[in-house]
Amino acid sequence: MTFWHALHRLWAYLALGISSVLTEEAAPLIGGLAAHDRKLGVVPVGIWIAGGSWSGDIVLYYLGRWRSKWVRHRWPKLRAYVLRAFKVVRRHPWRASLAVRFAYGLRFTLPIACGAARVPLTLYLIASAISALVWSFLFTAAGWWFGQWMLHVLGRVRRYEQPLFALIVVVLGIVFWIMHKRHVEEETVHVLSRGDRADDAAKLPPAEEL
Repeated sequence: MTFWHALHRLWAYLALGISSVLTEEAAPLIGGLAAHDRKLGVVPVGIWIAGGSWSGDIVLYYLGRWRSKWVRHRWPKLRAYVLRAFKVVRRHPWRASLAVRFAYGLRFTLPIACGAARVPLTLYLIASAISALVWSFLFTAAGWWFGQWMLHVLGRVRRYEQPLFALIVVVLGIVFWIMHKRHVEEETVHVLSRGDRADDAAKLPPAEEL
């Protein structure tokens, strides 16, 4: 492997890791496709994307714990979603921290709520790291297997491989962008809070603190 080839791969891994915060599932799926095409390694793709998404979740936790007033003034509409998740986080800090990568519609607000609810930092770091690793390798594997299926379907039609690969990447990006725009906060909170029998003794903090 030449120096420039290694540098190109490093840049690709870095781009996937950083972009995973915003593109969400599209990043590991595209990374899995690239790994199947032998442009990248499947394990490094999973690790870099997990690291990128985990870093984003830590930043959001920090914003909720130490910069909640700034968040409230910067994004006033976000406060309502944080309040919805807050009581659930107080009841189930471990479950909520594990759900940060799988909480569709709450991926930005749930980590902020974990910070605002003062979830212990060590607990949050461990649980969110597990969540990021499982999520990353799950969708990276899905992308790899999708590439395997496409190769089986295409058979020997190799001349269309590059245009089809580009088309798949674009389609996946559009599909998951649409999924990202859908708001399913109520369903996520319901799933997280399933099994509750009574109200938690913990109360919401004053409104000015969130």
